[in-house]
Amino acid sequence: MASSRKFQPSMPDPDFLADVDRSEALVTCHPNDYPPGHVIGWHAHAKEQLVYAAHGVIMVSAQGGQWIVPSTRAIWMPAGVRHSIRCIGGVHMRSVYVRPGATPHLPRECAVVGISPLLRELILAAIAITPGYTAQSRDGRVMRLLLDELHALPVLPLHLPQPEEPRLQRICTRLLEAPDDPTTLDDWGQRLGVDAKTIQRLFARETGMTFGQWRQQARLLHGLERLASGEKVVDVALAAGYDSPSAFATMFKRQFGQTPSEFFR
Repeated sequence: MASSRKFQPSMPDPDFLADVDRSEALVTCHPNDYPPGHVIGWHAHAKEQLVYAAHGVIMVSAQGGQWIVPSTRAIWMPAGVRHSIRCIGGVHMRSVYVRPGATPHLPRECAVVGISPLLRELILAAIAITPGYTAQSRDGRVMRLLLDELHALPVLPLHLPQPEEPRLQRICTRLLEAPDDPTTLDDWGQRLGVDAKTIQRLFARETGMTFGQWRQQARLLHGLERLASGEKVVDVALAAGYDSPSAFATMFKRQFGQTPSEFFR
């Protein structure tokens, strides 16, 4: 099911906003458009970052896993976290940078979040705002409201944790290359010369998931990526290892709380 967890930051300190015309701006927004397949190599930012693709889909890799971010969502990236981004199709990226400390208690981990219609419009409006605005100006009020809207960001289950244990890496690499691979846990145990219970214990320790849960998440995110690229549900379902489109749609709704068509609406 879709997560109902939300960010719960404290309200922005008014003193910060009062000083934006005398120091580095609390919030800035920068637009960048990228061609299909473009890769932004490993890097980190000194500021907190909300990465929103107004058009297109991005795959984000960082320590601890991968996240797929369709155009109806965004990813929160804490300051200092090294990450890379791969564009799936053409991407119109809109990045919101928040000065650390401007809004205390924001999460310290990466997370895919929902974007409300109001926040979407605020992000698009912020693109035209340049640093140097005053707190009581129209631009300052837009940025204040944008910070306030961070309270309402729902965290979504679009994360695939990556293990560090070599045997699990072998399994996960295969499942990412071929999501429809039907190899069972017992089969993997025989291939790797280890008991199936040991594999389950390693999966729980390294990813917080069972083998079956990890494979299901990998299949769903693979399907989500292909759906975002415009492929038909029937083709996506079969490629992800499901027996029918209805089976895929049922599992998709169970995990994300919406059918594929509702998710992209």
